[in-house]
Amino acid sequence: MPDGQTEAESDRTGTAAAAGRARAASYRLFGLDLRSEIDLAGVAPTIEAAAHDVEIGFGPVSAGEPKPGYSLTPEGTLLTVTKVGRFLIREGRKIVVDPAPGASERNVRLFLLGSAIGALLHQRGLLPLHANAIDVGGRAVAFAGHSGAGKSTIAAWFHDRGYRILADDVCVIGFDEGGRPLAYPGIPRLRLWREALEASGRETGAYDRSFDDLDKYDVPTATDASPEPLPLAAIYLLCKAGEEEGEAAIDRLTGVDAVETLVANTYRGGYLPTIGRTGEHLAACLKVARTIPVFRAQRLWGFERFDDQARRLHEHAVAHAVAGRP
Repeated sequence: MPDGQTEAESDRTGTAAAAGRARAASYRLFGLDLRSEIDLAGVAPTIEAAAHDVEIGFGPVSAGEPKPGYSLTPEGTLLTVTKVGRFLIREGRKIVVDPAPGASERNVRLFLLGSAIGALLHQRGLLPLHANAIDVGGRAVAFAGHSGAGKSTIAAWFHDRGYRILADDVCVIGFDEGGRPLAYPGIPRLRLWREALEASGRETGAYDRSFDDLDKYDVPTATDASPEPLPLAAIYLLCKAGEEEGEAAIDRLTGVDAVETLVANTYRGGYLPTIGRTGEHLAACLKVARTIPVFRAQRLWGFERFDDQARRLHEHAVAHAVAGRP
């Protein structure tokens, strides 16, 4: 058995791998064809493809004395999550998952589809933003911001008014042959804290928790829409307005400010120096900022104000999606 792995861990990993192989399935996510031994509940399934971009499976991951977070090993990038497991990400094409003893499938899947996939996307040279994306008239409008900025709450507001959610939490940007930025479909769900869920009129009992013991819930948003990417029309950075300002404001960011906004809101951007891709990443952010308008959307906090604030943002976003130009 691999160094550092006990007999019990070896038996557990072997059993999980055998069970996984029996239910291996194909999925489509962020423009990539995945074949996974792990049930990717919530991700759009596809018919079996002749070839896959990414293989995901169970297996032993030897780590010596692993520390939490990302680290480089001779085999690839190792992601270690305490009490959840180890994830080995190789060359943007493979993820090997070694669950911790007693880890729930939900928690393993959360980090697989989060930090592990985030590292894989960077390995493939894609640009994942910590943002969601809404389909507005066949064009994608992205809302970025730190955790708690209200990205999913805004997305839920759009969804409840008939708009399709293209991606939530992670919006992957690529480029077509002409260099035009495209937003790729992500996981068809919204992830809402209890307060936001209840404020939207939903009951917590109707939804699964996102993570064990976390008061956050997954709200499915699956549709029969095409899984193809959409042209990106605009990006909004959500942030809190000062009470003394009295009213929310939406301002265009240009030059260095726009580029720095994209850099700062890159999903798992701290991983880039580990693989030496900071230069390529900066070039991609610069390319997007030169092509797509980036705005700072300040809003007043509080659910009692939210509807009015969201309507103003909606009007602004629709105008830019329809025009396609700032």
